[in-house]
Amino acid sequence: MKYTVLNIIVLAGLSVLLAGAVYSGYKLAATSGEREQVKEDYALSNSVTFGLFSIDQWRNRITDVLSNQIQDYHITKTQQKDLLVMVEKEMHGLVSKTVAEINQPQKGLGGKLKKLAFNTLVDSAELQAQVRPFAKTIVAKISSPQSEKRLKNIAGSKVNQLTSQIYDSVSVANYAVTKYVYKKYKVSDPIAFNQRIAQSLNVLKKQLITYVCIMLGCVLAALLWWFTLRKKIHLQTPLFLFGLLFAFVMLATGSLLPVIEVDARIQSLDLELLNGKVEFKNQVLFYQSKSILGIVETLISQSKPDAIVVGALILLFILVLPLLRLIAKGLYVLNPNRLGRNNIVRYLTFELGKWDMSDVMIVGMLMTYIGLNGILKSQLSGLNIHSGSLNVITSNGTSLQPGYFIFASYVLFAAALSYILKRVSPNDRL
Repeated sequence: MKYTVLNIIVLAGLSVLLAGAVYSGYKLAATSGEREQVKEDYALSNSVTFGLFSIDQWRNRITDVLSNQIQDYHITKTQQKDLLVMVEKEMHGLVSKTVAEINQPQKGLGGKLKKLAFNTLVDSAELQAQVRPFAKTIVAKISSPQSEKRLKNIAGSKVNQLTSQIYDSVSVANYAVTKYVYKKYKVSDPIAFNQRIAQSLNVLKKQLITYVCIMLGCVLAALLWWFTLRKKIHLQTPLFLFGLLFAFVMLATGSLLPVIEVDARIQSLDLELLNGKVEFKNQVLFYQSKSILGIVETLISQSKPDAIVVGALILLFILVLPLLRLIAKGLYVLNPNRLGRNNIVRYLTFELGKWDMSDVMIVGMLMTYIGLNGILKSQLSGLNIHSGSLNVITSNGTSLQPGYFIFASYVLFAAALSYILKRVSPNDRL
């Protein structure tokens, strides 16, 4: 091929577009890794194990409710009246009991003298009459600010004494995790941590969308350029080779990036308790994010033979065979008269397509997403509770990730390359 000005411009332009696609793939991998780490830190810090399912957390929240109730407690006028009636009743009963015991028949001389002295000096009716003012004095003393403070301190100390005996085995781990994530994100409390995570995820999401658009935009621009130069026979070989390079970039990027993310959480749990509220926010029930290569690694690393076989088949038919097909197409295009006549190269180029399951993988992942999303929605909807004292709201964050869209774009692009190659191969005009 002669290096004319047009050829140089075409090669330079395609090189720029390819460099843009490679750079976008690199940034997508880095940004996806950062996002996944942020999500994992958030899921770990807000796990139900350290929150809703932790005895320590329930103890702390219930203790706060009880402490607030104790500190806000005051003896009302109605309660003072009820207390006065109770004290009078008890004191009248005590006086009557005492008088009755003294007036019982006495056998000894001392007992008879005590009974005589009591009846001479004490009038039981007058003693009963003194009960009410004495009861008022007792109630007034109990209702004083000083007595209320002492009672609150006694009640508070008893609550603390009781709750100090309640603990679980995750407190040490929870402290270590909290200290780690707070230090990592430079925050000091849960509210600041959740805000920082939300801001980071928002920024990372925008970056992922931008880089996906740049990569697919570069591929689309290359296709449009190829279409405008479709009549330039001498340019078809480099154009096709660049097309293979674009396909390889999309295959590698789509295999490494997460394709599906499962995120199930209890968004909020509000429990009314003793006129107080026990709250849990953003409790993560389950989080997992996987790429195609990650799925293969997970399956192969298992000790079950069936899982290993499935992982090996996915690796072979979804990743290895598509890569072999791209290489074979490149060899066929570079030297159609020699390598193109090789039976192995021709088989890999034209016949291996029926064993390439990339399109099946795309449909399978889509069906998996639909199935998981439906199951999680159904299960989580059963946890939604709205009653007078308890309100539970769940959320399902299951979603397809950039890797799925890049890999799906690769499948379409590879199909287009195969179609073009079959159209031109009979005449060896590449």
